[in-house]
Amino acid sequence: MAGAMEKVDKIRQIVRLKQLMTRWKHISLRRRRSAALPQHSDDPSAARRPPSGFIFVYVGPERQRFAIPARFLNLPVFDGLLKETEEEFGLRGDGGLVLPCQVTLFSNVVKYLHKDEHKYGKLSLEDFSNMVSDVASDSCKENVVVLAPLLQKAEV
Repeated sequence: MAGAMEKVDKIRQIVRLKQLMTRWKHISLRRRRSAALPQHSDDPSAARRPPSGFIFVYVGPERQRFAIPARFLNLPVFDGLLKETEEEFGLRGDGGLVLPCQVTLFSNVVKYLHKDEHKYGKLSLEDFSNMVSDVASDSCKENVVVLAPLLQKAEV
């Protein structure tokens, strides 16, 4: 009789373990789905690793974090941004990728690329800055600063 009770207890433990594993799997899948959204985030509790196929870039003097598809780095606009980064910061390998442009310009670049990558993917950095300044109203044109130096905030 004692042997039968031990088998029942082991079966109960196995069932509980399986239920626990199922719960962990569902929680993990929910976290992955929420982390896979390609949005910028100010939340310090956000995922520390980018979703698969994405990289984190830090933009502007406030170092706002964006998750962008890695394929964007091959586009001419990012080539221009990376050259600006090299001129301003040099080739540093520590920390994340910091881009020396205003957050509004970068947000517009990413928005247009997500909208139609084939059409807007061929534009250079100057083309994007001209397009953004053309979209801005005439009263705001003199206030649009596309590339501002970030050396005063750079860590050496």
